[in-house]
Amino acid sequence: MTANSSHKSPVFIHPLDELKCIAQDNGLHLEDLQFAKLMDAQDPLKQLRNEFHYPKMGDILRTDHSLVNPMDDCVYFCGNSLGLCPKKAKEYTNVELEKWANIALQGHQHGDLPWAWCDEVLEEDMARLVGCQREEVGIMNGLTVNLHLLLISFYRPNKDRYKILCESKAFPSDHYAFESQSRLHGYDPSDTMICMEPREGEFTLRTEDILSKIEEEGDKIAVVCLPGVQYYTGQLFDMPTITKAGQAKGCYVGWDLAHTVGNVPLDLHGWGVDFACWCTYKYLNASAGGLAGLFIHEKHKGHNFPQLLGWWGHDMSTRFMMDNKMHLLPGARGYRISNTPGLLCAPLKASLE
Repeated sequence: MTANSSHKSPVFIHPLDELKCIAQDNGLHLEDLQFAKLMDAQDPLKQLRNEFHYPKMGDILRTDHSLVNPMDDCVYFCGNSLGLCPKKAKEYTNVELEKWANIALQGHQHGDLPWAWCDEVLEEDMARLVGCQREEVGIMNGLTVNLHLLLISFYRPNKDRYKILCESKAFPSDHYAFESQSRLHGYDPSDTMICMEPREGEFTLRTEDILSKIEEEGDKIAVVCLPGVQYYTGQLFDMPTITKAGQAKGCYVGWDLAHTVGNVPLDLHGWGVDFACWCTYKYLNASAGGLAGLFIHEKHKGHNFPQLLGWWGHDMSTRFMMDNKMHLLPGARGYRISNTPGLLCAPLKASLE
C-alpha cells in the first residue's frame, strides 16, 4: 500500500504491482538477485535492523548444525506472531527493576516511566503510529480485553439493529468475543453474526462484496468489525471505504489492528473510524503478552456510552481522595480499569523509539 504523506486520501496499490513497476524501471525482473539487493539498498528503514536482537542459528531449536553456521543470525519470518526483541528492551526493563529495588513505592512518581502514568508517557508515539490524537488512544490490557470493553460501549443491540458484520475466518479470539457479546445481550450468535466468506475459489474478501453486504443488511447491523490486515491471508482491507459505507448505514465501524499496527500506514482519526484495538507483541516488538492499545474517535467524547469502570479511569487529580465519586477521564483514558504494569511499558518504549 502507498499513501500520501497526510494519509487523508490513501491510494491502495497491490504490493506485487508496485514491485513490478520498480523492477521494470530498473531493467530487472522480480526473480533477479540484483533486484533483491537493489531493494535492500534503497530500504529507508534498513538501519533499524541493527536495533534488534536476532536469534543465532545455533540457538534455534531443532536446527541441523551440519547445514548452518551456528553463529549466523537466523532469517526471521515470524514477526507476524512475535516480534524480535529490541536491544534497548532489556536495558529499559532493568531500569524499572532497579527502581523497584532501590526506591520501591516512590517509583510510581519518578523516573522516565513513572508507574502511576507510565502508559501516558507512550501515548504520543502510539497516537502518531496509528494516525490519531493523543487523547483518542489508550495503552492497556490485552487485545481481546480491549475489544470486549469497546463492544460494551458500541454494541448495544435492539430489536431492529442487532447484527455484527465480521469475517468467517476471524481470529478465534475475536470470534469468541462476538459470540459472547451477543449472548451477553440475550441473543443467539447464529442470528446476530454475519460472517462473510470469500467467493468460491477465492481466498480473500472483495471490497465490493463487503460494501454490498453493508448496503443489503446495514439497517440491521449494529457493528461492523473486521481486521485491518487478515492474519492468515495477509489481505489489507480498504479501511476508509468500508468505514464510510458502514457509518452511512448507521453502523458503528471498528477494526482489529493486530496485524496492521506497525505494518501499514494508518489514519484512524482522518478516516473517522469509531473504534479500534490492537496488540503490541507482533509488529510493535513489545514482548510476548505485551500491552495492547485501543482507539476511540474524539467525536464520541461526551457520549454517555455504557462502559465498565475502574479506578484508573478516574481523573488523577482526585483519584486518591477515595471518596467513591467517579470523575471519569474523557476519551480512551476513561476506559482504563487498573494501573498499567511498568515492566510491560519498558519494552514497548524501546520499540516505539
